[in-house]
Amino acid sequence: MAMKQGTTRTWTKSSYSGGNGACIEVRSDAPALFSVRDSKVPTGPRLGFGAGTWTAFVGAIGRAHFPPPSR
Repeated sequence: MAMKQGTTRTWTKSSYSGGNGACIEVRSDAPALFSVRDSKVPTGPRLGFGAGTWTAFVGAIGRAHFPPPSR
């Protein structure tokens, strides 16, 4: 999900999200900070990521580059 840092003050869902409520939302209302929340619990906890971490995460998703879960 491409976003400009510090300019997206509203929560945004991916255009790939279905209507089943299993979505996350993201916003960036401060430079170099991205917030993520569960769309089903809008008043619940949020995760915060720095710009570098967010960019690496989104890039890894685009490349489908995740190691298998450890057991």
